[in-house]
Amino acid sequence: MATDVIVPALGESITEASVGQWLKQPGEAVAADEAIVALETDKVAVEVPSPVAGVMGEQLFQTGDTVTVGALIARIVEGGVPAAAVPVPVAAAPVAAAAVPSPPAAAPVPAAESPAYDAISPAVRGLLDTYNLDPASIGGSGKDGRLTKGDVLAAIEAGTARLKSAATPAPAAVADAAAAPAERREERVKMTRLRQTIARRLKEAQNSAAMLTTFNDVDMSAVIEARAKYKDMFEKKHGIRLGFMSFFAKAVVLALKDVPSVGAAIEGDEIIYKDYADLGVAVSSPGGLVVPILRNAQAKSFAQIEKDIADFGDRARKGRLKIDELQGGNFTISNGGVFGSLLSTPILNPPQSGVLGLHRVEDRPVVKNGQIVIRPMMYLALSYDHRLIDGREAVTFLVRVKEAIEDPARLLIDL
Repeated sequence: MATDVIVPALGESITEASVGQWLKQPGEAVAADEAIVALETDKVAVEVPSPVAGVMGEQLFQTGDTVTVGALIARIVEGGVPAAAVPVPVAAAPVAAAAVPSPPAAAPVPAAESPAYDAISPAVRGLLDTYNLDPASIGGSGKDGRLTKGDVLAAIEAGTARLKSAATPAPAAVADAAAAPAERREERVKMTRLRQTIARRLKEAQNSAAMLTTFNDVDMSAVIEARAKYKDMFEKKHGIRLGFMSFFAKAVVLALKDVPSVGAAIEGDEIIYKDYADLGVAVSSPGGLVVPILRNAQAKSFAQIEKDIADFGDRARKGRLKIDELQGGNFTISNGGVFGSLLSTPILNPPQSGVLGLHRVEDRPVVKNGQIVIRPMMYLALSYDHRLIDGREAVTFLVRVKEAIEDPARLLIDL
């Protein structure tokens, strides 16, 4: 008996998705509620579970195909026998060992041709090939231990990934390789639905908003000192590390109170002002940059902000963010500094009217009280919609953020 698997509801206003990856192949055993396929929507990846236990049967779509909500996508055979469990027939009579020559030893399969390597997504394979890394040396955080792009990048940063081992070629082979021209390859990979949506929305922001960016720099000494002084007690009490993002989230909340137009939005010929701070926090995922929403940040403590951001980052790397967590928001914070960015002009996330770009902290000479001193400095960049926000308001907002970071006591007494 076969049970149909249909594409579930994917979220408000989302009617279709792309088949990102089949997590189960025909003939493999499937448990009830076990994910069998990952679908890519405009915002996140959605895993579709099996409604029953059985064996993976027919797959009606291939990777990259577009499917609609309610469409039949696969069938599960209840009570089926997994392919690996099918008994292999035994020969009726033994054959003398001397009568059959021993087969030649099988040549080792290169990593690029192994079944495990083939199961890795093209984007991850491209990253492994670029750095010549052995996928077996990197732990996978995806479903069933699958390797994600985030896993590879984290291993590269931590220095834990091993290079692929290769047998030493014979001298003649070395000479042939030296004489041969360098291999030139091209790979054509279809854009994911998420990447297509990101591209479309960013272009819409350029076309519709009158974007302008203003800059300032901030002395991080006070925040670094406060973090060093209280981080151990903070982690012991709240079970989460004290980072910089909670300070900036609190500073943005404070600045939005003073300059509410930065958190407003244009809708038709009206301006919508909001008395709350739903902050988008840009985080990396294997499919690209996503912006989950830290709702009611004005009512959250430092600890709750840090916990929420850490949870967003973890689930983004695993592709487990929910669609409703990516909708809404009236201001965004993007931290390019974690990747080493010194300065950038962040782009708006429509219909929001402002986005704050954070950058790396580095020691620079600055003048304090007539003396040249070394201070840990960070550039801040505020991109804003000039249709709604005047230059004076934008500069005032950025100065409020700077003042709160350089004197964190302002965050406690609402100055």
